[in-house]
Amino acid sequence: MKIAQTDALLISYEEVGPSDGWPVVLTHGFPYDIHAYNEVAPMLAAAGARVLMPYLRGFGPTRFRSSTIMRSGQQAALGSDLIGLLDALGIERAILAGYDWGGLASCVATALWPERVTGLVSLASYDVIDVDRMRHPFAPSLEAAMWYQHLFQIERGRECLASHRRDLCRLLWQQWSPNWHFDDATFERTASSFDNPDFVDVVIHSYRFDFGLAAGDPTFDALEQKLRSKPKISVPAVTLDGADDPLKPGGTADHAAMFTSFHEHRTIVSGHNLPQENPRAFADAVQAVRAMSARGRVPMQGEF
Repeated sequence: MKIAQTDALLISYEEVGPSDGWPVVLTHGFPYDIHAYNEVAPMLAAAGARVLMPYLRGFGPTRFRSSTIMRSGQQAALGSDLIGLLDALGIERAILAGYDWGGLASCVATALWPERVTGLVSLASYDVIDVDRMRHPFAPSLEAAMWYQHLFQIERGRECLASHRRDLCRLLWQQWSPNWHFDDATFERTASSFDNPDFVDVVIHSYRFDFGLAAGDPTFDALEQKLRSKPKISVPAVTLDGADDPLKPGGTADHAAMFTSFHEHRTIVSGHNLPQENPRAFADAVQAVRAMSARGRVPMQGEF
């Protein structure tokens, strides 16, 4: 385990592959951690990648540098953390790849700092939160799948997450990946990351901010204002949907207009936890976006 120091965090991360390899940052979501990439990372390292897998703020051994820093989980904070990691490691540009919160962080960083990003891989395509839209309802079937977000809006939800974090998170794993049969050991490898002392505060703030019911960290006000304008993604991108992901019924191929460079959308046999359910497909997407950037055109399937 290595540690990178940013303005706000001591980011714990794992690194595999050659130190002079092409850099790629694999970012996990909620309620997951870097073990989601246990199979993806070696595949990429074997292809010459320098693979970085950071624990997000509030997860695992990552820590805030000061007790006075707001335990924010808002999207601008997550995206800024990725850029801070690149700065701390002296990396000028990298491929950013992620899902769930990691996809959000990767999309935010790419939209706001495209000069730092070689290419993007994102589950759920343009995964930037539209806070104004989130103030209004979706179809009842999707609202039902989002039950945990509604629960987190009230103090009962904070207490539930604090007291029953393992049971709650395991239930989400089961609901979001209906055809993935994981064992106890697989879950427990990740569940220890939920014991981070800031886990509950960061998670609760994230979903309350998304619903427009909690103020953000003033440090990120200007960035959040930029995100409200829905900046487009201007770097090569491969976007993904899990065919069995209940959080994205119908998929996100209709986000194509938000990408202005080379772009390919793929639907993968998977639920929401795509890197862990179908690691080869995720690794292939990273290599595809690298090929797009290197060759200046979209590669054909199987060409990379």
